[in-house]
Amino acid sequence: MADIMPLIDRVQQDMVAAMKSREEARLSALRMIKAALMKQKVDSPKPVDEAAEMAVLKSLIKQRTEAADAFRNAGRAEQADKEEAERRLIEAYLPAAATEAEVDAAVSAALAETGVTALKQMGVAMKAAQARLQGKTVDGKSLSDKVRAKLQ
Repeated sequence: MADIMPLIDRVQQDMVAAMKSREEARLSALRMIKAALMKQKVDSPKPVDEAAEMAVLKSLIKQRTEAADAFRNAGRAEQADKEEAERRLIEAYLPAAATEAEVDAAVSAALAETGVTALKQMGVAMKAAQARLQGKTVDGKSLSDKVRAKLQ
């Protein structure tokens, strides 16, 4: 049922549950997610699909990761922990992450399918690998590193 329910509705239900259980930190993070999704809905001329929702969540995760790193470097571990907790909460709304084996298989299949052999054509291989991993959460940098390693 959770797969059928739109993301914004799931976030709203979780917000209600967090309010009832008086989880302030969780509620704050959920409000931030809902605000970002609503902003996307208002800003976009076309209806927001699942891919757009996932892009919003990935953007929020990236922001939280960068903020946590900045806080750690500034010696503010408590604030960094708060950012990382928010990031983990946001990640719970993303699809399951691709396993190492799935990523390796997708990279190998993409290289075979595209016939790419040079680093200059890495973008073509990346696009094909990402298409094969559609619906899974994949770190772009690690995917890029794997493609680069196979091409060298």
